[in-house]
Amino acid sequence: MRGMCAAMLTLEAIILGLSVPVMISVEDVHRTLALVLGLGLAVLCVLVAGSLRRPQAYLVGHLIQVAAIALGFLVPIMFFVGLMFAALWFGAFFLGRKIEDDKARWAREAAETGQDD
Repeated sequence: MRGMCAAMLTLEAIILGLSVPVMISVEDVHRTLALVLGLGLAVLCVLVAGSLRRPQAYLVGHLIQVAAIALGFLVPIMFFVGLMFAALWFGAFFLGRKIEDDKARWAREAAETGQDD
């Protein structure tokens, strides 16, 4: 789960960083606001991707998805891009959790099978 979620956050950091010039040039968002929001979220994505060993980091990852969608109020295409990354994030989160649960179950079954011999 950690690897898939970290990959999603890393890709999202790139997209959020690339959104800054779009906010400034195309949507005429004030430069300071665009830098703080775009680069701030990008840096936060990288920091959270590196700290996914802690359960609290996943909560911050969920909040990043909300913030990325909220950028749509400044750059309308970010509604779509944010929703796309949120879907990828939650897919990685829930699929990763299911894979980890299956691995744990298989390990328990293997241990039980080994004890029966």
